[in-house]
Formats: sequence, structure tokens, C-alpha cells
Amino acid sequence: MPFRVEKPGIFTLVQDLGRWGHQSRGVTVSSPMDQFSLRLGNVMLGNGQNDAALEMTLFGLEIVLGEECCVALTGADLAMSIDGIGVPSWTVHRVKPGGRIAVTGFTERRDGCRSYLCFSGGIDVPPVMGSRSTYTRGKIGGYKGRALRAGDAVGLLEPRPLWRLSEGFACPPELRPVSRDGESICALDGPQIDAFTDAGIKTFFNEPYTVTNEIDRMGYRLDGPVIEHVSGPDLVSDGIVHGSVQAPGDGKPIVLMSDRQTTGGYAKIAAVSTWSVARLAQKMPGDVVRFKRISEKEAAAQLFAFEENLRRLDETRAAYRSRPRMR
Repeated sequence: MPFRVEKPGIFTLVQDLGRWGHQSRGVTVSSPMDQFSLRLGNVMLGNGQNDAALEMTLFGLEIVLGEECCVALTGADLAMSIDGIGVPSWTVHRVKPGGRIAVTGFTERRDGCRSYLCFSGGIDVPPVMGSRSTYTRGKIGGYKGRALRAGDAVGLLEPRPLWRLSEGFACPPELRPVSRDGESICALDGPQIDAFTDAGIKTFFNEPYTVTNEIDRMGYRLDGPVIEHVSGPDLVSDGIVHGSVQAPGDGKPIVLMSDRQTTGGYAKIAAVSTWSVARLAQKMPGDVVRFKRISEKEAAAQLFAFEENLRRLDETRAAYRSRPRMR
């Protein structure tokens, strides 16, 4: 049986790890804004890492489950309750048929703005081009190509065997990605860094920028010192990668996110590392960020460190499931 949406939240979407392999045909990847939190939640439940979950922004939703299920809320702590009782995030909870899950919004300890509600088995919506991710601009994927609405009935896939044994398992704090005030956003040199003056490059990598109100799943527009071009921002359109940093005519950076366009015609001074894109995605208007220049080797090391944490989490979960139980 599906779960029923009572309150949809601000912008709740079905997301898996994305629609890869179609950018050459103009189809964007989509994917979670914080893929690392989604992957950790799925591993906590014993799911496949690519199983679809719900991405919530700022304020979550209220749903009623049609069948017994285990769930885990990861990412920002947006205060989850089950049948009116508050429960911790980053922990696996078993919910009975008819159980009501509410994700109400910020707690006093603000650690981001995006959360992921993962279900044992994952969400069952029709794959489009091999992915269940929602791309709202193209009205494809997810639940009818849009954000959830009150009254929607969303299905769940059959969970893997022994899924109930993960109940109560908590992700160790040291393995959780945490967004901190003052953390640097790591970025590599972009493909058109030569289109910027030495002064412009120095400005970008040394001065603070503020997250504006113009942010969404396509891009984060920042305000701050102007990045100086050599002769202008325009170029023949070329491919856009996750985290590309464009600097249009006003010289203010735009970081391109999960629903980015596939090509663009502005010079790109940098590319934010995959790890730091997820950290930026947890920032809100008014937050101040600084960019730190790193190498490809350092960017790869961030991903290797996460993969090691993911392996440790899977081992810890397996040990938890195998522990002796009272009969």
C-alpha cells in the first residue's frame, strides 16, 4: 500500500541519484541536492544506495503510512515525529500501518535546510530514463513530474529481507556530513579561468560571498565583490558540470546545482567539488561562504573519505543487525 500525503511541505520531491547519460540530448541529471545524506540514509535501512527517497526543503510534510515500514531522516534536522512523538533524525524507526510521520521544520540546532526521508525498500514511482528523480522544469520523473501535493498516494517498493532488524540503528555522529558556519566551499579551477584577470581570480578565492534569495535546485546566486573578466563573460556555449561557477556580466558568481542546464555560454571561473556542492546546498539566504582553491587530488580525497565512512556505516549496521536479541 502507498503512503498518503496529508501536508506536502514547501517543496517535497522524490529523488534518487539522478538521470545520468542523457545530457548530450539536453536532459539534465537532476539528483538530490545533498546526495551524501540520501546515500547514508539508504545504507542505514539496508537499501540500495540509489533507492528513491523524499527530499524536503525548510519545512517537511505529513504522511500516513498504509503498511508497516522502517524510515530514517537524514540531512538537516527538520524535527520528525511519529504519531505525535518526537524522534531523533539519523536513526531508523519502525512505523506501524496507519502511523503518521510529520517533519515540521527547523529545530533550535540549525544544521542545514534540506532533509531526506528514506523508506525501507525505497519509493515506487515509474523510472524515466533509468531514474526516479523529479525534474520539475521538464515535468518528468518522480511523482507525476512535480512536487508532492496533499492527497497524493505514493507507493513503496518491497523491502529487502530482514529489514526490521535495522530498527533502532543510529548513524554514528562522526560519519554524518555536517554543515558548519564558516566552512570553506572547496573549488577547482574552471575551464575558462583564463577569461578572468589575476585580480578577479584572487577576489573569488579570497573574499566572502553571501547566499542571496535567488537560489533553487538549478543554481545558487551569490552576492559579493565583482569578479573581473579579461574582456567579457560570453563564450560559445559548452558543457556544464555539477558545481560549475559561472560569472555573468555583473561579475557575481552563480554555482550550478542538481537541476543545472546541460550547456551554458558564460565563462566558468571554477567548479565546486562534489562534496562541497552538497555542503553549499544546505546553506540559506544570508549565509556567508568563502571559496577555497583545491586540486583534483584533494577533491578526489574528499570522495574517498566519504566512501570509507559509507563502508564503515554498512559494517556497523551489519553488526547491529547481527547482535543477540532477547526472546
